[in-house]
Amino acid sequence: MDMLNGSIADKLLTFALPLAATGMLQQLFNAADVAVVGRFAGKNAMAAVGSNSPVIGLLVNGFVGIALGANVVISKFTGEKNANGVSKSVHTSVLFAVVSGFLITLLGELIAPPFLRLLSVPDEVFDMAVLYLRVYLLGLPVIFLYNFESAIFRSQGDTRTPLICLFISGVINVILNLFFVLVVGMTVDGVATATVISNLVSSGMLFVMLRRRKDIIRIETKKIRIHADVLGSIIRIGLPAGLQSMVFSISNLCIQSAINSLGADVMAASSAAFNIEILAYYLVNSFGQACTTFVGQNYGARNIPRCRKVTRISLALDVGITAAVSFLILSLGRPLLGIFNSDPAIASYGIIRLRYILAAEAVNAVMEIMSGAMRGYGYSLMPALITFAGVCGIRITWVYTIFRMTPSFNTLMMVYPLSWVVTAIALVVLYVLFMQRFREEM
Repeated sequence: MDMLNGSIADKLLTFALPLAATGMLQQLFNAADVAVVGRFAGKNAMAAVGSNSPVIGLLVNGFVGIALGANVVISKFTGEKNANGVSKSVHTSVLFAVVSGFLITLLGELIAPPFLRLLSVPDEVFDMAVLYLRVYLLGLPVIFLYNFESAIFRSQGDTRTPLICLFISGVINVILNLFFVLVVGMTVDGVATATVISNLVSSGMLFVMLRRRKDIIRIETKKIRIHADVLGSIIRIGLPAGLQSMVFSISNLCIQSAINSLGADVMAASSAAFNIEILAYYLVNSFGQACTTFVGQNYGARNIPRCRKVTRISLALDVGITAAVSFLILSLGRPLLGIFNSDPAIASYGIIRLRYILAAEAVNAVMEIMSGAMRGYGYSLMPALITFAGVCGIRITWVYTIFRMTPSFNTLMMVYPLSWVVTAIALVVLYVLFMQRFREEM
């Protein structure tokens, strides 16, 4: 994809929609884990899997953000037509992903039980929650590798190849879910094992494809090593982005602890609603990543007017499409919740969460585009700090003040739109100030 010349809107759509479909497909297969245990192993097993969502999000989202740093660095080198820089970045990214995955796996296995205790996971689901997390952690090296490999493809404008690989592995995941639970008789460990195997398949397929490429992102085994200068650039840009992603997970851990205190029905309902509402977020996030990649390449080519135009068009597309899809999902909320569990209490609690989250999802789109644009320029730290203060700060404060005074599910869900609105306003102001200073320096 030529991101440096020609029309913008159609290319943003071509880039973002397969990326959104990748995230949605990944979430649908994750939702299959919840649906299979919810239907065939009971609502306690469903609650056990759902209670791990914020924990897994904390681990994975941080490295997805760092992978975005690899995307930016490779995109910039591509815009500069620096083939050696691209090659060094690709090989550094692959090794860093695998090594980091093993280290986080070891750490996670050690702290899994006490970590879940901190989240106030109820005793009736605690053992299953620990079992699911321990098995899932074994797959982190290949999960991280898939995300970094996907970032390599995205840096060249290719979002279809990771989607195809994910679809194939996802079908395998669903088949293995049913096999392990219905045939073998496993519960949460069965769906976790299926997830690990399917991620091994998707990351392996992308690795083979990168080995067979004939262009600048081709992987050569003998060149796989860490280049300190490149890794430094990836971490400098990616770590703040990773921290920004982790902010949501950190605050969600706090909220999950509050949800757990409301009982198994609310836990199960929240888990089901999360697996539905997150589909809209992947649209939000895909345009943010598209904006980052397009701005990164054009900034590498020193075409600042085109960078600004990319940001404006990305914002319009993201807000408009997200609002429409959120409305559609909300209108189908109850039938979708029924897929996970037929209990009326779970449906009632689930629709409460969907209403609060989806009604404000377009505001989240503003946050993603503002942050994504500034990351494309290599300016990641301040957006991350603002997001930390606006999202994490407000949510944690809310849980320990307002929610404690009125401990209801409605009260808890109010904090989502509130934190998004405050943070979005702050990021818009930051972007305007950044562009003013940026023009002066240019």
